[in-house]
Amino acid sequence: MLLRAYASGIFPMADSVTSPDVFWVEPKRRGVLPLDGFHLSRSLAKTLRSERFLITADRAFDAVLLACAEAVPGRMDTWINPLIAEACRTLHMRGAAHSIEAWTPEGKLAGGLYGIRLGSAFFGESMFTRVRDGSKVALAALVARLRYGGFTLLDTQFLTEHLTSLGAIEIAARGYRGLLSTALGTSADFGAIDAEAAPLPAGFVFAGIESAASVVPGAVSGKRIAQLLTQMS
Repeated sequence: MLLRAYASGIFPMADSVTSPDVFWVEPKRRGVLPLDGFHLSRSLAKTLRSERFLITADRAFDAVLLACAEAVPGRMDTWINPLIAEACRTLHMRGAAHSIEAWTPEGKLAGGLYGIRLGSAFFGESMFTRVRDGSKVALAALVARLRYGGFTLLDTQFLTEHLTSLGAIEIAARGYRGLLSTALGTSADFGAIDAEAAPLPAGFVFAGIESAASVVPGAVSGKRIAQLLTQMS
């Protein structure tokens, strides 16, 4: 049902984390981030190239989901209730939901995001940050991964000041439905970039790996992400 909803241009939300049900949303104006229009600022490019974070995909989906749903200053409640969370976990097990993680050298989550994939469309659901630039790095990694894998649509649902600064725009529902229809009719590969799996940066500890020579499956180096984003600019 959830996949059919996304294919129809609607998505679920809950009034609060304790809400027993969901309601369906179809914005009149939709937020999208053109994959060839991501704004890579000098400071973000510098952060990526500095290898301050280890960036992975699908290594901690549940932890990312929970972090997106937790209370933070300025947002003490969430639209991600247990019904939505469980549905997303099921989609992840089926390969239709994915996460991007940014890790500190100590192996702690600095930021991340998750979303749903259909055809060549990726529906960004939520993101979080615990360390400065954590969510920006995760979003940059997502854009590079989607571009590399042949995706055509990154749906952000709504437009925020933060997303606008990174290149997101707002379009009318009719225009969005056209982009969605095209994306649903074409295929893409979320894991295509994994062939370039990156070694663990020196000084990082991750899942018991402490050697810079060890390759981390699903990891892409910040330098490679910055290179891909520069090429597509």
